[in-house]
Amino acid sequence: MPDRELRPAAPPAWGLLLAIAGARLALHAALADRYGYFRDELYFLDCGRHLTWGYVDAAPAIGLYAKLALLLGGSLPALRLLAGLAGAGVVLLTGLLAWRLGGSRAAQGLAAVAALATPIFLAIASLFSMNVVEPLFWTGCAIVLVRLANGASPRLWLLLGLLAGLGLLNKHSTAFFGVAVAAGILLSPARRALATPWPWAGAGVALLVFLPNLLWQATNGFPTLEDLRNVARTGKNVVLGPGEFVLTQVLQQGPHLLPLWLGGLAWLLLARGGRYRALGAAFAVFFVLMFAMKAKGYYLTPIFPIVIAAGAVGLDEALARSRRLAGRAWPRLAATAWCVLLTLPAAPMVLPLLDPPVFVDYTRRLGFTPPRAEVAHEGPLPQMFGDQHGWPELVTEVARVWNGLTPEERARGAIFANNYGEAGAINLLGPAQGLPRAISAHQNHFFWGPRGFRGDVLVVLQDDRVSLERLCSSVEEAGRHAHPWGMAEENGPIWVCRGLKTPLQELWPRLKHWN
Repeated sequence: MPDRELRPAAPPAWGLLLAIAGARLALHAALADRYGYFRDELYFLDCGRHLTWGYVDAAPAIGLYAKLALLLGGSLPALRLLAGLAGAGVVLLTGLLAWRLGGSRAAQGLAAVAALATPIFLAIASLFSMNVVEPLFWTGCAIVLVRLANGASPRLWLLLGLLAGLGLLNKHSTAFFGVAVAAGILLSPARRALATPWPWAGAGVALLVFLPNLLWQATNGFPTLEDLRNVARTGKNVVLGPGEFVLTQVLQQGPHLLPLWLGGLAWLLLARGGRYRALGAAFAVFFVLMFAMKAKGYYLTPIFPIVIAAGAVGLDEALARSRRLAGRAWPRLAATAWCVLLTLPAAPMVLPLLDPPVFVDYTRRLGFTPPRAEVAHEGPLPQMFGDQHGWPELVTEVARVWNGLTPEERARGAIFANNYGEAGAINLLGPAQGLPRAISAHQNHFFWGPRGFRGDVLVVLQDDRVSLERLCSSVEEAGRHAHPWGMAEENGPIWVCRGLKTPLQELWPRLKHWN
């Protein structure tokens, strides 16, 4: 079958795009250890020590990423290098998507610069997680859809399925992206392809790739669904109204970039005779879907490279049509400068540029308080920064308490952490201070169990005397952790509990804490 694909007139600006992506990587490398480990990073490293086809609150790929980080030493620079590489990849793919949409060299550069300068992209790429990888799969899917819309071989539906399947193994929210793309296809001329076997074969490939995680979920009673139900039942996340939800997107993407991505949405829906309408409709459907599901604001982030790339192409074409501006370089340079310079005031909000006291003073002077995504997390810094403080000090205090036990008690004792951040900190930083690995019933730690420990002596973090006295014959406050810039819930006593009234193995199912 002859290739009828409509190819871009301009070549990809590889040198320019790689330079912009390299600037993103250099920025994150320079700030890699400016603060400390983030709570979730500590947990993900524990997941990397227990590779499996699924986790209570995450798809399996994060374990592989963490395993690679551990092989590189598990240090902050190693973690943040991987995150920075993924962030640079998002910049590169956004520029390449602009090229596939027919964008000139200038449009490709503008798209890449806008992706580099988007505040929420900067924030996500500064931490090691599955979130920084997610836009890679989604933008890759968008590039394939553009090629299909341009008449490429229908066999590319198989590649689309592969990318979607890998995206699901990275983060389950890719399923909702798939729903939005399916709706976009139905609402666009691309629906004609559904009369052929290729889209359905692509869906089969996605399901086949995702199947190991699906089987793991089924074998373990679908823990992720239980975890999500617990989040909804307990009201863990801040629920935004319609105006707040839209405003959050504007702030996260940067108010100065609103014209670019809104213009990109309009361009996808209206330009080229609706050839790329499926992507524009997918964005609109996904936006509404996330609001209806009361999602956190950043859950929309991975779909924005699509409208940013389209916005850069649309703006470049509008300038080319202008009699006064066509052929002039300064309007495009001005648009690029607009993206970068107006991001600078927001940069300290999303990157660890300032010392905590300076950050607090900076936000006070601006009269802006970063919004919370979760109800219970409180502290002088936003959670993204607060959860990077206090872990070494916590481990040192636990080590002081642990070393205060007799040798016989240490031989029969264990450290029980009530959340995965504490457990991860002890597991990563504790061995250097002579600590054993912690046990915990929070999230996937529950599956890893008490490791045969009976509960004769427990050093317990983040709990209260009344609750512990129901379980233990003797409860002693042996230490206290407090950090001025960490999250408030981590500040509190450290207990030594003796004489567990119920064997730990028997008690373990009642300790399960999922969310």
